[in-house]
Amino acid sequence: MFYIFVHMEMKTLIKSVLFIIFFIGFSLGMKGQVVTGDSVLVNKTDSVFINKSDTVFMNPPDTVFMKPLDTLLRIKNFSPYFTLHVDSTLDYQFEINKNPNEYYWYLKNSPVGLKINKDNGVLHFRADKSYFLSDKLKYDKEYKVRLGVQNLDNVKDKVDTTFTLVFYNTDIIPSNIKPTVTNNLTIQEGDTLNFKLQCDYGTFPIESITYFSNFPIRSYTPVAHCGDDFTWVAPYDFIKDDDPEKEKTLIVSFVGVDKFYNRDTATVTIIVKQSINFPQQTMEYNKISQNIETYIIQLKSTFRQLDQKTKHTKNTRTTFDLTSASTALGGTIFSSLPNQGSQTTGKILPSVGVALVPVKEAVAPNKNYELTSATLVRSDIKRLQYLLTDNLLIGDKDPKIISKISKLKDELKQVQLQLIDVPVVEDTTNTKELDEYFNNPKINRKYRLKDK
Repeated sequence: MFYIFVHMEMKTLIKSVLFIIFFIGFSLGMKGQVVTGDSVLVNKTDSVFINKSDTVFMNPPDTVFMKPLDTLLRIKNFSPYFTLHVDSTLDYQFEINKNPNEYYWYLKNSPVGLKINKDNGVLHFRADKSYFLSDKLKYDKEYKVRLGVQNLDNVKDKVDTTFTLVFYNTDIIPSNIKPTVTNNLTIQEGDTLNFKLQCDYGTFPIESITYFSNFPIRSYTPVAHCGDDFTWVAPYDFIKDDDPEKEKTLIVSFVGVDKFYNRDTATVTIIVKQSINFPQQTMEYNKISQNIETYIIQLKSTFRQLDQKTKHTKNTRTTFDLTSASTALGGTIFSSLPNQGSQTTGKILPSVGVALVPVKEAVAPNKNYELTSATLVRSDIKRLQYLLTDNLLIGDKDPKIISKISKLKDELKQVQLQLIDVPVVEDTTNTKELDEYFNNPKINRKYRLKDK
């Protein structure tokens, strides 16, 4: 027993001694080193010799990544673009990185029908077709909607952003051009054609309009979009004089195009009939009227000259007539006297009276040519004056202007041919004096017709 006890005590003692030796050796090995955290500091008194040919690889220091705190307000599932079909429903739940009970949601510039729940951020929209039929909403148009979330307690704690909403429709409704006139029109040369180009908007509105025709024409107003006016004035030379039908058929086609180059065509058929060129005919009428008035003044001057010649001859012939009559009367008186000499004188004096007649014809012959010419000129003046009065124009567009011009030309030509042997005096300097002479009462009595 003693042996066993001694043997166990020795083993314990040996273990204790070995532990003390190990501890002392470890303490001596760590002398000059200080351990701080994960870093080891080497004493400056120690020297470490490293062979240049050797390479020492040092492990990198340990790195600890700290997760930052999520303090800024943000929308976790924000979607910047929504595409919605007509007659469909949109329900979208926006989420934030903070307690939603402390925030509220709002919208700005939202289209008709778009709503958001201010408490939980649920975006709701029902795209009814009635919105599009009433033109409150449009297809393929980007609606910019402003979305915001605001803290109930902190004014600065908020988020403002925008998203885009677009509606589309798979049912294509065509857009049409509708002029404000019927498909068939009838106008005359010189008329102005004016009508508006309206459009029935479908799925894709008409963006541009062009037109073409079977004859070259040009609108006086630009035609490029819906609502523009088409204005065209039919020229007077649109129908040529050698055209047997005296009319032309003009076909104008209006073509509208949308952004996908879908076309719609509206056709207007215009029948243009030949008409009177009133501006040109009016100028011609004024010219012929002016020529007739000038010719009347010339005829008045000619009449005055002819009348003055016949007036001088008439006075001379009256003097001779009185002288021959007095001589004949004196011969009758002397023949009744008892004296023979007086009776002889009474027989001679009638012969003297008869002898005076040839002298009268020689000194003051009858001016039948001047008198006839003056009478003819006066009647032609009256005729032309009445012609001008009877063929006056009624308004700017007298339908009988062509016939009146033709009549004035014919009558003027006939008067000129009738007076072709009468030398016309081209004196138009004093028109007022000529009118007074022509309308003198004595002159009127002289050339007035007398009853037999």
